Amino acid sequence: MGPTQKADTREHTLSRMLNMLEEAANRGASLVVFPELAFTTFFPRWLLEGEALDRYFEHGMPNPAVAKLFDRARALRVGFYVGYAELTPDGRRYNCAILVDRDGEILGRYRKVHLPGSVEPRAGARYQQLEKRYFEYGDLGFPAFRAGSAWAHAIMGMMICNDRRWPESWRVLGLQGVELVCIGYNSAAYDPNGGTTEDASLRTFHSTLVTQANAYMNATWAISVAKAGDEDGSGLIGGSCIVDPNGRIVAQAATLTDEVIVADIDLDLCRQGKDKMFNFAAHRRPEQYRVITERAGVIEPAVLDAD
Repeated sequence: MGPTQKADTREHTLSRMLNMLEEAANRGASLVVFPELAFTTFFPRWLLEGEALDRYFEHGMPNPAVAKLFDRARALRVGFYVGYAELTPDGRRYNCAILVDRDGEILGRYRKVHLPGSVEPRAGARYQQLEKRYFEYGDLGFPAFRAGSAWAHAIMGMMICNDRRWPESWRVLGLQGVELVCIGYNSAAYDPNGGTTEDASLRTFHSTLVTQANAYMNATWAISVAKAGDEDGSGLIGGSCIVDPNGRIVAQAATLTDEVIVADIDLDLCRQGKDKMFNFAAHRRPEQYRVITERAGVIEPAVLDAD
């Protein structure tokens, strides 16, 4: 999905999303994946408060502002994943995504766990990344959801942006037998933490690398979708891709604009990895991992006997 500018109206952005939904349905898709914070620009790059901040949050889902997406998807018999800024009834704020089935019902909800950036603006920085200021850490873990017969009863999971860079995200889903992971992202085309060691090319490479490697190591399909291009002078990488359980890219976006890529997903391809190389029940040794996953603080390196 191409960029969404700060001045763009919600109606304009929703119209673009509906056009992509229609194209995907016409090309035979039954599931459409939209990016992180799909309905708005990536607002955590600005210092905001009050109404200027609240306007970016959704009060419930669906709601009147996005109802057309749900209605049209239901009519087309297409389900979707979409990311948005969630404001709960008790006033909590999350970077959220939902998975909606072909009947227009919410199958699952996920709240972003790995929030990048900072709470306070970095003095003198050209770009800010203030997700920690505007969102709470996700409190739902990494749940997997069993889809219905329309999606071959697939075991499905979700991540948002930075989550895909952390192997724990994938492994928690992998341990639940996940067969299809949906990911939306708004990744900067520069180092959002400052410095010049990362550029758009390297960050796109990393985005693709982690999707391929972790799809392979957890024997799952992965659909990783960008909001890309220049948003009010701040670049976002592209690289949306569909990756099979062998880590192979089967479809990839070629532009930084609105673009639909489609692939057939054969869940049986998960079986090679899940039953053989990454048969967790047969080959994992969690008793050797406990020192890493349970001990708090920094683990000191082991002292080896030179003899």
